[in-house]
Amino acid sequence: MANKGSLLQELIRKKRDGDSLTDQEIEAFVAGVVDQSVSDGQIGAFAMAVLLRGMSASECTALSLAMRDSGEVICWDHLNLQGPIVDKHSTGGVGDCVSLMLAPMLAACGAFVPMISGRGLGHTGGTLDKLASIPGYDLKPNADLFKAAVAEIGCAIIGQTSTLAPADGRIYSVRDVTATVESIPLITASILSKKLSAGLDNLVMDIKLGNGAFMTEMSEARALAESIRQVAKQAGLITSTLITDMNQPLACAAGNALEVRETVRYLTGEVRDPRLHEVVIRLASALLVGTGLAPNRHAAAKKLETVLVEGQARDHFDAMIQTLGGPKDFCQAADNYLPKAPVVCKVLSPTSGYVNEINTRQLGLSVVSLGGGRRHPDDEIDLSVGLEHIVRCGDLIKQGDSLCLIHARDEQSAAVATKSVLNAFEMSSDPFSGPELIVEEVV
Repeated sequence: MANKGSLLQELIRKKRDGDSLTDQEIEAFVAGVVDQSVSDGQIGAFAMAVLLRGMSASECTALSLAMRDSGEVICWDHLNLQGPIVDKHSTGGVGDCVSLMLAPMLAACGAFVPMISGRGLGHTGGTLDKLASIPGYDLKPNADLFKAAVAEIGCAIIGQTSTLAPADGRIYSVRDVTATVESIPLITASILSKKLSAGLDNLVMDIKLGNGAFMTEMSEARALAESIRQVAKQAGLITSTLITDMNQPLACAAGNALEVRETVRYLTGEVRDPRLHEVVIRLASALLVGTGLAPNRHAAAKKLETVLVEGQARDHFDAMIQTLGGPKDFCQAADNYLPKAPVVCKVLSPTSGYVNEINTRQLGLSVVSLGGGRRHPDDEIDLSVGLEHIVRCGDLIKQGDSLCLIHARDEQSAAVATKSVLNAFEMSSDPFSGPELIVEEVV
């Protein structure tokens, strides 16, 4: 034990001093994380050393693979799936419900999507919390049900289980309390270890950039995109990346049940917000082209539009929900199933003008203040609350017009959120077109 402890101290010292770690040293560290022989203090010291000194692509690849191999790695071969296994990952934002549309659309186009998603923390929403607003939906089914759902329907969105990349769960929990979440090598390894454990053929990354994202500078977003590209290539996973704008909410709704309702409207064709639609189509197209299910982006977009218009995407979404324990007629009767907040009120603009800037992080924190997000990982959340019909950058607003609807549990929390929302909007007398949505594509 003393020798093992000495080895761990030496490993941490090496990284602290800027030296490269061998694959064997990284594998030993990850094994110690899983068997508890590495303490939280040592994980924190390692994470801080990586944050300050960085990692080479080969080191990060070794870390990603070791974390992948710390638990189960799903193999799909025995199911003889007649299509590629794909997934998408977003770095997180406000009103980002893309996964809920994208998975059934891809399934309807012949791909298989075993999507393992997370809960929200801080001002960003989590796909898992959105699905939790659907009564009966099993967020953590057993492995057999998960695999059967993917094989039969083409998609299943679930939470990370204790058997998939368990080292990542422990390392991340320490990073969260040691100010090391921002480390690009550790972000890369955290994302890719989980995706590699799902047995993917192809991954598309959506790196959010702007005041509502974790990456607020272009240099940060590009650095993460390049890190993902290099490490995924070395790990044998085909990956493409879009950097997309998060200087305003992606959808016009922010809040768990409200974003699921937005998803139903999108899949049924009732309302398809143009910005949200563009991101969904671009990300899904990248996977269809990358896997050979479409020859080019134009053909991919046409295929995706077809499964939307003809209802196959909606049907796959309904089938996924039913198979994982939810209602069989969800899209048809979503309003009967989704929780509703007792208080709904408008936030009225005190001035006239064009919406020049939106503090998207502030809007996300407004949802948190309503009870719809977490300040701490173990917080309970109110799935019904949030913001809806949020105006966009460039919109012309008259005094007294609604900036958004607040859905709240009581009048007091609605009043607090109203003040927060009002502070998030900046108006101008000059027309403003708003920021570009697709900032950059990384291939």
